[in-house]
Amino acid sequence: MARNEQSLEESQDSERTPLLLSNVTRHTPTPLPWRQLFVLFWIQLAEPLTSQVIYPFINKMVSDMPITGGDEAKMGYYAGLIESLFSVTQALTVLYWSRLSDRVGRKPIILIGLLGLTLSTACFGVSSTFWGLILSRCLSGALNGNAGVIKSMMGEITDETTIAQAMALMPVIWNTGATIGPVIGGWLSNPHEQFPSLFPGHFWKMYPYALPCFVVAIYCAGTLIVTFLYLDESVKFYNAASDTLEAGDSSTSSTPSALPSQLPLSKVLTPQVRISIITYTLLAFLDIALRAIQPLFLTASPSFGGLGFSVPLVGTCLAAFFFTSGIYQALAFAPIYAWMGPKRIYVISMMMFVPIWVLFPMMSRSLGKDKAVNVVTWVDLVLQISLYVIMDMGFSSAFIYIRASAPNAYSIGVTNGLAQTGASIARAIGPASATSLFALSVQISPNTQTQIGVVLRWLGSNLVYVVFILISVGAVMAVKRLPEKLELLVVNQRE
Repeated sequence: MARNEQSLEESQDSERTPLLLSNVTRHTPTPLPWRQLFVLFWIQLAEPLTSQVIYPFINKMVSDMPITGGDEAKMGYYAGLIESLFSVTQALTVLYWSRLSDRVGRKPIILIGLLGLTLSTACFGVSSTFWGLILSRCLSGALNGNAGVIKSMMGEITDETTIAQAMALMPVIWNTGATIGPVIGGWLSNPHEQFPSLFPGHFWKMYPYALPCFVVAIYCAGTLIVTFLYLDESVKFYNAASDTLEAGDSSTSSTPSALPSQLPLSKVLTPQVRISIITYTLLAFLDIALRAIQPLFLTASPSFGGLGFSVPLVGTCLAAFFFTSGIYQALAFAPIYAWMGPKRIYVISMMMFVPIWVLFPMMSRSLGKDKAVNVVTWVDLVLQISLYVIMDMGFSSAFIYIRASAPNAYSIGVTNGLAQTGASIARAIGPASATSLFALSVQISPNTQTQIGVVLRWLGSNLVYVVFILISVGAVMAVKRLPEKLELLVVNQRE
């Protein structure tokens, strides 16, 4: 606590200054703060719901607009652009929200993010123009800095005896939302056609994708209320007048100033922070590219390299991906973490991307001459789901590395903000690059006559998968540069 006392002495000229308390090293496990974790997980669930609900119908939604000109091959370009906009705008603002949360507290920033998700998701469902979709997604990303702030709170309310168990649950919550989101988007879209007796009005015919968006927006609004009532502030403030530490209160009239011990960005970006951010960014890039390719591959007709599934079936397949992974994470990650350690889990998880990408062309080739899905196709799809489950463990390891790499207790928010900025940039580039490469691959003609025509003809529709296999290999090499022992990072943070 020597550093905390020194910081308090340096800040006597400020009436109320924020103080992030680092955990004291403990040898016996401490109880998890389940009440606060439940609220945080409830908040976290809103983001995958809002991002994943559009995936089953976004390609059809774009193709129904005049922007594509009826050309199915262009569907991937515009769908990928819309999917990327949330991450583009989030990348531009998430660091600001994270640093601001170090000053005013985590809770007010989370409330703003939930409000942004509520409004933007509802607007997306009633957008009938391409520009309306773009504006809605931009609003959603710009107002939402919750991803980094939630991770900061998780690091503040846990210690080294509970962080693995708590962080292991974060991908579970994400996968829960990623499971429910596609189901909502797939089964509640076009309610006028699917449930004509329940939704007979002209509104549902004019806006066939409004219902799933409204359902998710209502959840976000309810979460905002739960957060306001039950979430406790994790940032502690020093009140010089009473010489006490107290939880942040966003309703105070005076805005607290930053602690002198808060580091500038140049000093926060230590080698440990940089390699943790780089590996997390690569993981996020490959993951979001996979999430963008998967529904496009499933919905595209066999002549365009896909399987030609219906929108409800796509939603069910995506739900199977995320549901299986969520169950596995909840039950298996903590004991596997204790057995293997964070680095081995991280390396193995990243390696799984290679066979995952290989299975896409294998499924396409398994259709045969009649272009019908058969037993081999389903076996390949189940195998891909299994590999995805193993890959998804990498996120828990990534979160732990980022939390442990923070230079000091006062840099938790900015470290998570930097990591989330990198992930947001990756998630902005990922869908557009993946779907554009997919569209380019299916447009390569067997008779292409260019200087690289021989290579392109040989790759054909496999170009997109070859590119991401190479990126996956590079990501594995990057993860191998992480420290073997995570404890050293935790000790350095608390010096």
